[in-house]
Amino acid sequence: MMKIDKKLKRVFQIEVVETLSNIVEVNAENEQEALLKAQDMYRNEEVVLYPDDFIDTKFNIFE
Repeated sequence: MMKIDKKLKRVFQIEVVETLSNIVEVNAENEQEALLKAQDMYRNEEVVLYPDDFIDTKFNIFE
């Protein structure tokens, strides 16, 4: 009699997270104002991150 070894395969969801980073200088009276200005600059595409700004890649698994 032939033995059949069937391993059940499962589907996994893998999240791939790439981190880009760039430091921008912002003139402001306090940290909160500086963060808001930097966020506005990013939203208005005054700050753009490029592949050269790559820092790290992480893989997170979800079952």
